[in-house]
Formats: sequence, structure tokens, C-alpha cells
Amino acid sequence: MTEASDVIVVGGGLVGAAVAYGLAREGASVIMLDEGDVALRASRGNFGLVWVQGKGDGMHEYASWTRRSKELYRGFAEDISGCDGTDVELRQEGGLELCLGEDEFRANAEEIRRMQGQPGVGENDRVMLGREEVLKMMPLVGPEVTGASYSPHDGHVNPLYLLRGLHGGAQALGARYVSGAQARKIEKDGEGFSVSTRAGTFRGGKVVIAAGLANKWLAEMVGLAIPVSPNRGHILITERMQPVIPMLLVNARQTADGTINFGNSKEDAGYSTRINPAKLGEIARSIIRCFPILKDARIVRTWSALRVMSPDGFPIYRESEHMPGAFSLSCHSGVTLAAAHALELAPVILRGGFNTRFAAFSPGRFDAAPAA
Repeated sequence: MTEASDVIVVGGGLVGAAVAYGLAREGASVIMLDEGDVALRASRGNFGLVWVQGKGDGMHEYASWTRRSKELYRGFAEDISGCDGTDVELRQEGGLELCLGEDEFRANAEEIRRMQGQPGVGENDRVMLGREEVLKMMPLVGPEVTGASYSPHDGHVNPLYLLRGLHGGAQALGARYVSGAQARKIEKDGEGFSVSTRAGTFRGGKVVIAAGLANKWLAEMVGLAIPVSPNRGHILITERMQPVIPMLLVNARQTADGTINFGNSKEDAGYSTRINPAKLGEIARSIIRCFPILKDARIVRTWSALRVMSPDGFPIYRESEHMPGAFSLSCHSGVTLAAAHALELAPVILRGGFNTRFAAFSPGRFDAAPAA
């Protein structure tokens, strides 16, 4: 069968779902095609951070884009709740990146100095705190903690509720969701595009490819080279505990029910999502150095997932010059940027001027990069 819409969104993860929600919110008819739970779902394996500090070191446009998404998040979360009834559990009380030793303290301080020299980044309000200031916020940190960087703009959500809310909200606004619809072919079809999948063929006036790591080969079908690759991360969950971590950390957060989530590992392991016990040990040792009280905590769950990484770590957004109306969106910050993707990026897809608005995130920036 063939179904038609204004826009086909290929991908039902956080990037695709946020864009589908934003497009439907603008009144467009949308079909969201999702491979289903067999997909390499970064959206269901991430940490849930809405993180501002440190984002955009070397690309001030990304720093500003991240901050803009944070500013939109409160209203965005309320809109989702109004549409779907889902509370995404947004918390925006600020966050810390703890430093173990003087070298880490100096490195964070240098990053702040460097980023404050970039246009539009100084207002991110990130500062360094000494050990005594950190102890006032987190009395249980260990003796190796020399200080921390702090931003009042950092926060987090429940990533599973966010994904559910985006799906439910998009459908409440009229979007059609199709699971088990792995895209196999994307091609020009008259004035629009057709996408062939296991669930049938779908036609749209425009097509948005937001399929995570699959963008690498799907975008080639519309004339775009999107150099993304997988980066594996692990997360560990402890048993429920009395309050230990009262504030959000870049690598740990204690949930409302008392469990502690920690991770933030990075590993080049291809497309494997297998658990690496050595990496788990590395993560555990790091958190125990920060909080020795956790040395006897019981781990009840762990998993790994694959980030969608570009060569420089920044997003890649582009409308195809070869096939106008076809867009590719790739990033590893699907949670942090969800509000900006829905409320600011999606409307530009409909009204035009996409490549001008998002010129900084063009894959063309890699053409002039020196060979690794």
C-alpha cells in the first residue's frame, strides 16, 4: 500500500520523534517510520541529561544551540504533558562535573576560559568551585575530589518518559506512527519522495532522515554524505539508597526512588552493544573515588548503548542540494536538543531556508578537515 503525507520522518528515536512532534504541532501531516525495538536504540539507553556546560567547545554555534534548547525546555515539557499527559520529570537545578586531582581541575578551568572566548558562550555561567564549596553541596564526596565545574543551567529528564511523551504527543496532534518499518529505499517520486519499507511504501512531500547510525547509508540515497559512527557507553544502576548525591552530576544522578545511575563511559566497539566488564569496573572505580560511601553498594542493573557520533562530536543537519526537500539530522544529544528540534528546527523544515539557518552544522565542514 502507499500512504501520503506532507512529511515522512524516517526514525522513531528521540531526534525523529521530536521533529515529528514539532512538524505535527505546526499543522503538517506526518508519517513517522520506526524500525522498532530491534533498532540500535540510543534513545532507550541514554542518561537523560539536559546538559549545557562544556557543550560547544570549538563550535560556538553548538554552545548557543544547546543553551537555546535548555531555555525552551520548560514550556516544551508542559506542552508534551498537555498533549499526551506524560510528565517527563524535568529537573533544572544545575549540575556539577567533579574533578579528581589538580590536573582535572586545571583542565576544566582551561575549558571554561577557552569557551568564554567564543561568541555567545559566556552567558552559560559555568564557573569553577573549590573543594570547600563542593562539600557544602555534596558532603559525602571523597578526599580525592579537588573541586568541580558548575552550571546553573544543567538538568535532566526521564528519557523513557520523554520518548513516550513525544510519540504520544505527535500522534495526539495527528501524526501517524508505523512500527516495523525499516527504511530500505528512499527515492524521488514526482514532486515528493517515496520510502519503501517492510511495512509498505510511503509517500511525502518532504522526507526527514533521523535514523541515528542508519543515516550513514540512508542519507546517501538523497545525495548526502553523513559521516557518523557508533560510540559505546555503559550505565550502571545501584540498589535504592538513602540520599548520597543531592545534585546532578555529569556522570551520576540519584533518582526519586533512591537508585543511583552512573556512567558516561566512551568506547570504540563498532556496532556491538555487548557489556564490557572491564569498562564497568572502570566506571565503578571512578564513582567510588568520588563517593567512597558507595564502595559496598549493590549493582542491580547495567546496560550499554551506542551514541551517534560525528567526527567532531557536533550535530550534522543538512537539506540535500541534489534532492531539495530531503533532510538529514544526526546528533548524539537527542535529549538535550529535543526542545530545539521540536520547536525551532522542525518549523524551518516547513518554511524553507534550512541550510542557511543551520549552516554551521553542515557536513561540508568535514570536506576541508585534515585527514586523521
